[in-house]
Parts: sequence; C-alpha cells; structure tokens
Amino acid sequence: MREKIDFTSTLEILTSTGIPIIEALMFIEQNSDSTKIRTITSDFRKRIIGGATLGETLEKYRDIFGRVYIGLVKAGEDSGELDKTLLRMLELLKKQDDIKSKVIGALIYPAVVILLAIVAVIVMLVFVFPAFKEMFDGMGKPLPPITKACMDAGLFMKNYWFVVIGVVAVTILTGAWAYKQPKVRKVIDNFVLKIPILSEMLKFSNFSNFIAVLQVSYEAGIPIVDCLSLANLTMDNFTLKNAIRSVASKVQQGTHLSVALKSVQEVPTMMTFMIATGEQSGRLGDSLFHCVNYIDKKLDSVIDAFMKMIEPTLMIGIGVLVGMLGL
Repeated sequence: MREKIDFTSTLEILTSTGIPIIEALMFIEQNSDSTKIRTITSDFRKRIIGGATLGETLEKYRDIFGRVYIGLVKAGEDSGELDKTLLRMLELLKKQDDIKSKVIGALIYPAVVILLAIVAVIVMLVFVFPAFKEMFDGMGKPLPPITKACMDAGLFMKNYWFVVIGVVAVTILTGAWAYKQPKVRKVIDNFVLKIPILSEMLKFSNFSNFIAVLQVSYEAGIPIVDCLSLANLTMDNFTLKNAIRSVASKVQQGTHLSVALKSVQEVPTMMTFMIATGEQSGRLGDSLFHCVNYIDKKLDSVIDAFMKMIEPTLMIGIGVLVGMLGL
C-alpha cells in the first residue's frame, strides 16, 4: 500500500505539471527507492512506448493495483483528466491505509492481551501445576475437579507437546482453508454482523471504503452502476458484498440509488438520507463527499467505543481465568 501511494503521488505530481507520461515514468524508474516499483515502472514505460495506454498496462499487474485502481485510471484517460483522477486515487489510497491502520490498531491490544493470557496459562499448566503433583499426592485427599483437570492437562502437554503443536497447526490450517470457502465465509461474516460494537466497527469500516470509492469514481465520470461495481470490490464482508450487488442490480433496472440502498438493512440511515437529498437536488457528488466525512466520524466513534468496552471485558475474562486456576 505504501509503495502504491508513493508511486501514485509521484506520478500525479509530474503529470499535473504537464510532464508527458513517458518522462514521468522514466523519472520514477530512475529515482524510486523501491526495486519493485522501478521494475514495474520500466515495464510500464516500454509498453506505453509500444502503443498501450496506462490502463491497459496496469491490467498485467491487476493483483498488485486492483480493479478499482485500474478502473479509475481508465476512466481518467478516457475523460482526459488523468492527473485529477490520480489525485483522487491518491486520496483514496491514503484513506484506505488510514482505515486499515485504525482497525488493526483497535484489534492489536485485545489480541496481545489474549496471547499473553494464553502463554501464562500454558506456563501454569506445564510448569507450575506438575511441580506440586507430589505434594498433592501426599495429602491423600482427592483433588478438586478443576485442579485435577489442570494437572492432567499440564502433564499431557508436557509429555506430548508435539501432539499439541500438531493439533494446533492442523486446526489453524483447517480454519484458514475453511474461511476461504464461500459457504463457511458467508456463515461467519453473517454471524459477525450480529455481534454488538464489533459489527458496527466492521460495518462502518466496510462502508467507509465503499462510499469513498463510490464518490471518487462518480466524480471521474463513471456511470453509477459501474461505480457501484467498483465500490463493491472494496467490501470485505460477504453479506455486505451480496447486499450491495443487489443494490447495483436494482439501480440498473431504474431504481434510484437511495431507494435501492434503503432496502439494505445494514446501510446506515443517515447515508441513504444524504444520498436521497443529493439525488433530489442534482448534487449527488457533494452528498457523497459529505457521506464520506459522516462515515469516517462514525467509524472513529465506534472504534473509541470498542476500545472502551474491550478493556474491562478483557480484565473480567482474565480475572475469571485466574480465579478458575486458583481453585
């Protein structure tokens, strides 16, 4: 992402000052700090000299730049406003990077705490409980069920650690494979949208990317149905992606965008209201811009609420875990 931002930023600055695309690419090729960018830019320059457009050249690197980037560049070339499109694309990339950083930042704290708790439990089971085994055996009294279970688990993990590692590895690999299956992904994504706070964070992070791409592509002159298709590519949640796909189908049949979005329960009400106002006033582009700001503010507030909720929840969970081990 950072390399794409650097590439797009430099290309936008050079083309906006009137420098031909070939010379701009040559400058990036010679001065970029990234070996990957220099290699790709060299290929870009050779293909464009051979008669290809920048959009056609980007198709070869779809796995790197993505369909949204390629679609917007093609629209910019068709409209003769490549420099403006690159500026919009640059702002979009920075926004996506910022959203990703916010969501990851919100999830890092609970992930680290949970990981440390797991490590602490393993150390207790493997090293602490077995050390007291002889003392407990000398008491001549039956151990409490929880203590006995912890003792047995610790001894098993200590003697058969390779089995535990194998089971964990197989479980992770199986889970990763299963998550890639459409049916499993659909069930998981649908379930996640029903979890309080977390569902709001995922929902607004998805719609933040969606509405930003919708606004940028609409300003680039792309038809609204194609705008929806491009924006839908940024959706990570299977349920939301299918819902927006149905919206695009309704719009293609002649339904107003706001009416089609209103039929999707997950779409924020304020968002549909603002889009409806833009359609009625003939200023949909401005409404989409205000929608972007609204969704971003909501995402910030949801992340703050998530962080405030997760701290006491983790403390309670760790307290319960320590209490169980103490029994």
